[in-house]
Amino acid sequence: MNDSRRKRIQSVLDSLEELKEEIEAIKDEEQDAYENLPDGIKYSERGETMEEKASRLDEAYSYMEQAADELTEAME
Repeated sequence: MNDSRRKRIQSVLDSLEELKEEIEAIKDEEQDAYENLPDGIKYSERGETMEEKASRLDEAYSYMEQAADELTEAME
């Protein structure tokens, strides 16, 4: 792989890192909001939905990490 393509991949990796941080921040906010709900709401459909959304954000974060790992491998 030539330097030009490596630099482009590094740029993508930098963008992915920023996106990962943003996803993690949103997930943490959603998780905190869920944890601060009263028990009556926490175990309701609304609470379950909030918990599911936080879980999906965590999964998205994991996919971003996998993509970054694959791109790093491609540069080596």
